[in-house]
Amino acid sequence: MRSRRRAWGVFIGIGALVFGLSVRAEVPPVDPEAAERGRLALTTNSFLPPAWPLDAYTKAGAYWDPKGPDPVQDPDGYAAAFGQRYGLNPAPFPNDGLPMGLRRATSQNGAKVGIQLDCLVCHGGSIGGQGYVGLGNSQIDLHALLLDLTRASGRIPLPNLFIPNDARGMNDAGQIAVSLLSLRNADLSFRRFPLLTGARLPNMDTPAWWIMSKKSTKYYDGRTDARSARSNMQFLLGDLTLAQLKDLEPAYTDIDAFIKTIKAPKYPFPIDQERADRGLSVFKETCARCHGTYGPDGAYPNKVVPLDVVGTDPARAQGLKPRFIAHYNTTWLAEGYPADEELIGYQAPPLDGVWATAPYLHNGSVPTLYHMLKSKERPARYLRPRTTDFEHYDQENVGWRFETFTERPDRKTSPYEAGFYFDTKRWGLDNGGHTFGDKLSDGERRDVIEYLKTL
Repeated sequence: MRSRRRAWGVFIGIGALVFGLSVRAEVPPVDPEAAERGRLALTTNSFLPPAWPLDAYTKAGAYWDPKGPDPVQDPDGYAAAFGQRYGLNPAPFPNDGLPMGLRRATSQNGAKVGIQLDCLVCHGGSIGGQGYVGLGNSQIDLHALLLDLTRASGRIPLPNLFIPNDARGMNDAGQIAVSLLSLRNADLSFRRFPLLTGARLPNMDTPAWWIMSKKSTKYYDGRTDARSARSNMQFLLGDLTLAQLKDLEPAYTDIDAFIKTIKAPKYPFPIDQERADRGLSVFKETCARCHGTYGPDGAYPNKVVPLDVVGTDPARAQGLKPRFIAHYNTTWLAEGYPADEELIGYQAPPLDGVWATAPYLHNGSVPTLYHMLKSKERPARYLRPRTTDFEHYDQENVGWRFETFTERPDRKTSPYEAGFYFDTKRWGLDNGGHTFGDKLSDGERRDVIEYLKTL
């Protein structure tokens, strides 16, 4: 059981957690010294003991078909193939030759050295060949990564309680957090048997961290006060005691401060400013009431839109049950910022850097901004791009070029290839709702898209 907890306990990502609060607090200023401490903590520390030996990284290629380059004779080629295989990105900071999301780790007594996952496995992405801390990873294949690292360690993988991703770039971090907390009592001691809460959460797309600087509540349902650093620590529950969690709280408070200093990258292609200016007017009339305004005098309303208004797939919002929220609220994690018991819907996010965050909606079911604003043309089944290089980027529609498919992959399709198939008919992945752009003329729609490139 402990090895299973550790395997799932590696996800210390912050943006995809699942709890909520009704308080709409003002966004406090960030202490720059705390933010710098947080940056260093995030990019240099492993907060969990090793999950796999060091050589699991180099041995994983033996399970590929075809096998990967020799990691000794061609380390750069192997690193590139490893990143492509599992959807991991080069680290824009020193990381012992490992990609973002993998981290050298040492046991508490210093006797064991190995590797572990960290939050950047989901919250470290790339676009146009550039890696960014805080960009959601739209390529990650968590299931394959965990499976192959376990096999490369000489261990037999345990059966999955659920599949951590239905397609590349998706993750079920919410259900992982639910599962880990169900193994704890109210005092966060370990339970003999899991608490049955009825909570069930689907796969989700990882949001960008840079939007956190504006939000007073966080996560897709907007039910958590954004000041809660403890809510970011739930993926440590696979291994750490309450005393250890308390010791790490200052570091997580600093990391939270750092996250709120991250800025969105600028759109790298030409912008038709005349069209963008027209789009601004349309945006203010159509979109600003939920997504806010931008520029020096911009304001973000922190609005949670009811499910029957936004109309998007409700599985994520409805997946948390009252018994689970009540359990969370009895723990140290919720002290000061208890979960909001009221379910409303989904929080309309700030749109800073929206050009870089495709695919769209909370479940990643819409490939471009054009399709976000014209719901009837959204593809029901499409292939995600093989990389996030700009050769796959759609400058006109803003998002990813895609191919549609009609039949699901058959048994002859390799698991690697099958991961690029995205099917909106699967549970939690419906692409309906958010039809607010349907009433626009095509010219107005194109103008809004051009304006969104400027954010």
